[in-house]
Amino acid sequence: MTSEQKTTDRTSAMRTRAQAIRGAGGLEAALANGALPKLIDTTLSEALVLGLLKQGVSKYLAIFGHGSTDLGEVLRIYEDEGVTRTFNCRNEVAMAHAATALRWQYGEIPAVVTSIGPGALQAFAGALAAASNGVGVYHIYGDETTFGEGYNMQQVPKEEQGLFGQMTAILGRSYVLHTPEAVRDALRRGAVTVNHPYRAGPFFLLLPLNTQPAQLTLNLAALPERPKLAPLAPATDAPFDEATKLIAGARKLAIKAGGGTRGHDAAVRRLAEAAGAAVVLSPGSTGVLPDAHAHNMHVGGSKGSISGNYAMAEAELLIVIGSRGVCQADCSGIGYKKAQAVININGDLGDATHYNRTLALTGDISAVADRLAAKLEASKAAANKSDWLAACAAKKAEWSAYKRARFEAAPLRDEVWQRPALAQPAAIKVVADFAKQVGAAKLFDAGDVQANGFQIVEDDRTGDTFTETGASYMGFAVSALLASAIADKPRYAIAFTGDGSFMMNPQILIDGVEHGVKGTIVIFDNRRMAAITGLQMAQYGHGFRTNDGVAVDYVRLAGAVSGINAIHGGWTVDELKAALKTAHAYDGLSVIHVPVYAGEHELAGLGAWGQWNVGNWCADVQREWMEQDL
Repeated sequence: MTSEQKTTDRTSAMRTRAQAIRGAGGLEAALANGALPKLIDTTLSEALVLGLLKQGVSKYLAIFGHGSTDLGEVLRIYEDEGVTRTFNCRNEVAMAHAATALRWQYGEIPAVVTSIGPGALQAFAGALAAASNGVGVYHIYGDETTFGEGYNMQQVPKEEQGLFGQMTAILGRSYVLHTPEAVRDALRRGAVTVNHPYRAGPFFLLLPLNTQPAQLTLNLAALPERPKLAPLAPATDAPFDEATKLIAGARKLAIKAGGGTRGHDAAVRRLAEAAGAAVVLSPGSTGVLPDAHAHNMHVGGSKGSISGNYAMAEAELLIVIGSRGVCQADCSGIGYKKAQAVININGDLGDATHYNRTLALTGDISAVADRLAAKLEASKAAANKSDWLAACAAKKAEWSAYKRARFEAAPLRDEVWQRPALAQPAAIKVVADFAKQVGAAKLFDAGDVQANGFQIVEDDRTGDTFTETGASYMGFAVSALLASAIADKPRYAIAFTGDGSFMMNPQILIDGVEHGVKGTIVIFDNRRMAAITGLQMAQYGHGFRTNDGVAVDYVRLAGAVSGINAIHGGWTVDELKAALKTAHAYDGLSVIHVPVYAGEHELAGLGAWGQWNVGNWCADVQREWMEQDL
């Protein structure tokens, strides 16, 4: 049989299987009604697509190359038959971000597909956002052939085996499919990784060029399913009784709600009220408690807020929920200056025991928090916390007044623009308020926009703001907009980005039009990396190489892409509001360019309220850390 005939027969067999799956409404249904036999002869590429389909993965974001042509052919046929969808992209980093957002924002598990070499390395770099934020996605990369016939083009040029597999195993979990029959084991490990209830992350599948079309006999019934994991909590009452005693005896109590509390809003609120605790948010947990809730002290940490950092510094007992203790969240370990003990609720043992003097309540956050809250309610543990909550409320009022002065500030004269321009807090507040008004999701890019953003947003539930503070990856937010074109139930979204972050991944202008994104990008342009300029000024009194003298007309730049609605955001609040309305009315992707003030005026930023182990602050922070008992 010729190669052409083998290819024709293989294509026909794949198409028949895809039709059976489509007709039955799914792989398992096709097995159950006999439309598919249990055992089939197929290739590794099709086996992988079938295995991922059994786990609910039917959407692929891809940039194909010579390292992924065989997998691409399988995806072509399965898309023809309406079983999978593939979305072609233009940059692997941006593609990885969009996949992360699809899982993070919408709960859908996608797969990222690249070729071998530079493309894989780019997607691998982008996977840092998924790893840092605990988001489970599949990454499928081409890899060097297994026959060892010599260097493969674009492999790592070093005489060692499996180097891409070694690299990817550092960032997440990884499997090199050197042997096609190992696909079942690979997918079993992948299912646990991307669906882990507490430590989800990217799973990397490396497909050697020559094993992709290799034949194997596959048992469809034996392909692993997506795991169904029941929530866990401590088996006995003893640790809950101990925690109740600690909480009842404490007069000043703070809850640090980390990124892991997203989606556990009701349980965190119940626990906070039952304990009489001030709740300090992380950038990634805004909305876990309604903004105006009396116990909500807003963000705390190295950037933080007046009220959040006050609660951290004064609390005598700390309850940490769903937090890794990241340096910027706990002021490099010295944010809790008076805490004598810690109760830590987390499913991960390492995170649950991050601090000394810890009572670890390991397990599912809602399951643990609700059990503890029930005991606290019965014992009336919150009864002695009124003075503490009143002091925190005064600090929250102080923070609100401080913010209001910046939100209501008139435009400030800027040296670059040679005219008055809105300061960034005022401009971000206008856009954040508009997003709340129209029910849009807010996506924040790294940098000064992000740093001001999590101090500004006033969310009443989790899921309204996505700020990638895990890795602080420039270009994440604009790339994440693509997820809204891929999701089954899309939501209008607004990406808040700086000029620097936007230029990291501007191809969203093309991908967004190609795939039908409906949303808005707002570029807050201060012609510099303002977050780093501000840090340099605070530490050393001088900015250095964080700006340039190159003017960019972002309206013309965006408008050069067919289908983009490019708008100037104006110089005043009213002009910006009008631009937002125009953008929202557009049936597609809009870009609003907003020139903002950059300088040292006191109303130009929201300040930093904590400590951080960077630059010339290191000696003081480390000295204090050495003296900490926690």
